[in-house]
Amino acid sequence: MLGPDYSTSILFVRRLMDGDVPGLPRMTLGAVDVRDVADLHLRAMTDPAARGERFLAVSGDFLSMLEIAEVLKARMGDAARRVPTRQLPNWLVWLASLRDPAIKQVLPELGKMKNGTNEKARRLLGWAPRSREDALAATAESLMQLGLLKGVRKDRPEDRGSHLPGGGVRA
Repeated sequence: MLGPDYSTSILFVRRLMDGDVPGLPRMTLGAVDVRDVADLHLRAMTDPAARGERFLAVSGDFLSMLEIAEVLKARMGDAARRVPTRQLPNWLVWLASLRDPAIKQVLPELGKMKNGTNEKARRLLGWAPRSREDALAATAESLMQLGLLKGVRKDRPEDRGSHLPGGGVRA
């Protein structure tokens, strides 16, 4: 993450870390580090084997919202103290969407267990992305380092994540 202007997926991690959501919808998402997306784009543009092909940029199997929350709690320590771990019934998410337009966007995905594979990118282009867990932790760490999380200070050791020495962001 380069600054305070961020995507929907980063906003989702921020809302989890800030405790802005009361619980987790029953749905799955793919995860990938933006640096790995850039790497895959470069490989696809420069490798003749990629001509006319499409590649899915995901680090591995999709994660449920509960798994995402568990990764954040495990990797980010006290900084993830506000991340919810209870799953919400679909009807409650639907009800909440009446008051929050952002929630309305997830309604079509409720209860769907999607998945994807990066096998073709690995096989044809030699792409080797970071783990899903590293991608999620790096997102939360970037939000923290930029001061974009509520009540989390990057200068407090107890708020630093545990995925990197000193809580820094990998370059």
